[in-house]
Amino acid sequence: MTRKKLLVTGGAGFIGGNFIHLALDEKNDWDVICLDSLTYAGNLANLENCRNNPRFNFIKGDIANPDDVQQTLTKKIDVVVNFAAESHVDRSILGCQEFIRTNVQGVQVLLDTARNAGVERFVQISTDEVYGSLGAEGKFTEQTPLAPNSPYSASKAAADLLVQSYHHTFGMNTVITRCSNNYGPYQFPEKLIPLFVTNLLTNKKIPVYGDGLNVRDWIHVSDHCRAILAVTEKGAPGQVYNIGGDNERTNLELTKMLLDALDKDQTMLQYVTDRPGHDRRYAIDASKIQNELGWRPTVDFADGLKQTVQWYIDNQKWWQAVKTGDYLKYYQKQYGQTL
Repeated sequence: MTRKKLLVTGGAGFIGGNFIHLALDEKNDWDVICLDSLTYAGNLANLENCRNNPRFNFIKGDIANPDDVQQTLTKKIDVVVNFAAESHVDRSILGCQEFIRTNVQGVQVLLDTARNAGVERFVQISTDEVYGSLGAEGKFTEQTPLAPNSPYSASKAAADLLVQSYHHTFGMNTVITRCSNNYGPYQFPEKLIPLFVTNLLTNKKIPVYGDGLNVRDWIHVSDHCRAILAVTEKGAPGQVYNIGGDNERTNLELTKMLLDALDKDQTMLQYVTDRPGHDRRYAIDASKIQNELGWRPTVDFADGLKQTVQWYIDNQKWWQAVKTGDYLKYYQKQYGQTL
């Protein structure tokens, strides 16, 4: 059996960590190396169950540091799956220097080093936010023009264009995935669902932007990771694959589901000033990956949300360790209130 060596960058984060668990569970012929700089959203606790697996290795390093990447890729990597990114829109609005450094310069370093090292495939994990905002109807397809509206999404769009250029110019075997909003275990509590759940568990109000009617397409992280696995194995070189749950909800509708799940009433809502340039609606057409690679989402949203809420109930030590220090300063600055 020919073994395959996979480098997962940003694997100590939410989606990357879930992907590593899946890859180790389902691919016995894969060895997985995780490269992560362990910024605020990178947490080794996310990988605790992998640490004793002989097919797993963790390396602390920064994708924007050529020496770190070069030393890692001397290990004869077959596939790079790049999750490493600054990923929170609100933080990019407060300041986007780190977003440009990691999301653009870091991808350039990865691409150059991977090309020189003869890596067989480069998978770039992107976002549906590169497409901008939709009106009341329609969905994003892979042909939708890129029209990013936040510093975060602009940095991800720039990375996508770099990846596509390396395929066209150098013949690199690259693939890009663009997914809708994820939810599930190990998500850093600056994002909507874990933020609201952890606030409610401590009887703190939950900050709802604007009128709460912004629409997002939600997908469980396990479904997203299965899609990435399919693209990694079977995706056509040079292609983009949209990944979505076909599950549109307004932020207010989702908020009410969380209130009900935790037996809280609407007095726990606190409407706050909408963030600048807040995209109104996202929706994904995932028919390409469904038709070409046979992937389908399998987690029912109501069931997945119930399981996710229970995970945060059962793992309070995990998120209590996160919601300290710099996180509290960020929360005060972003929402004008303390926890």
